[in-house]
Amino acid sequence: MAEVSNKQVILREYVTGFPKESDLYVNSTATIKLKLSEPGHEGSSKKLVLVKNLYLSCDPYQRLFMERIEGLSSQSTSSYTPGSPIYGYGVAKVLDSGHPELKAGDLVWGTTYWEEYSRIPAPEGLIKIQHTDVPLSYYTGILGMPGLTAYVGFYEICSPKKGEHVFISAAAGAVGQLVGQFAKLMGCYVVGSAGSKKKVDLLKNELGFDEAFNYKEEADLNATFKRYFPEGIDIYFENVGGKMLDAVLLNMRVHGRIAVCGMISQYNLDQAEGVTNLMHLVYKRIRLHGFSVRDHYHLHPKFVEFMLPYIRQGKIVYVEDIVEGLESGPRALVGLFKGLNFGKQVVDVSA
Repeated sequence: MAEVSNKQVILREYVTGFPKESDLYVNSTATIKLKLSEPGHEGSSKKLVLVKNLYLSCDPYQRLFMERIEGLSSQSTSSYTPGSPIYGYGVAKVLDSGHPELKAGDLVWGTTYWEEYSRIPAPEGLIKIQHTDVPLSYYTGILGMPGLTAYVGFYEICSPKKGEHVFISAAAGAVGQLVGQFAKLMGCYVVGSAGSKKKVDLLKNELGFDEAFNYKEEADLNATFKRYFPEGIDIYFENVGGKMLDAVLLNMRVHGRIAVCGMISQYNLDQAEGVTNLMHLVYKRIRLHGFSVRDHYHLHPKFVEFMLPYIRQGKIVYVEDIVEGLESGPRALVGLFKGLNFGKQVVDVSA
């Protein structure tokens, strides 16, 4: 059976500190057969799925997999393997399938490898794309993992009410930009933080946030929150951690809710920052809830039906930052931790 070239993004070695573009490299010598098995050997391909990757999602959690993770079971998460392709969420087209619910030609989103073609050994994590009247890249973001994360964290975990005061850190990112718009649709007062004037302008002028600030320009975050939330915060959607979380705790209202889906400020530190104001969880009866979207995939059909009308009617704005080709992948992924992306960072593999 003929083989074709299969370009891949490889982790060189485990990473400490801030990741560098050189921690990843593009392997242009790999090949792959575009058929799961030779005739007469069908048993070896049972439940495997062969896909052509179309779009790959750059997400902050991937930094965690670049180091050896201690204390987590393989069912929770696992580190990348140096010398092998990294993995993450993506959009792909099925070329061959041994799985009864997927067939050649189907479009899917879910976990795949950073390469042109992938053999997926556990295709149960792939979700068939039913609606193609929106850009396929949206299934790396607004209709994929980040969108479902925003939906679950805000509606299912934070139980918002009209008129509540909502703060979102990393608000210009793939998840934060959606949480803010969900909150505005509910009639909440919404403030977001970001790391540049351009991103602050995006939040206020295009995404409809009531206020936004550049956290890099704020010397005293406690004072910042008292300025924007003189009556306190009801809901905090946590993407940053560290000093941001510590200051938020001082400014939460009684019975406030905090949904925690990431702490990007901590990923590149040798020693995580301590949080000193945790007693405010007790004083104010605050609910602090960490969650992973993988526990909520069963809600994806409900989420898509909720989201699609807003997209089609232009009531939700979604900003993507798309780079072309696998060669651009290492720079795009590492750029997340320098704030270089503007909106959801996506790699267009087919370009």
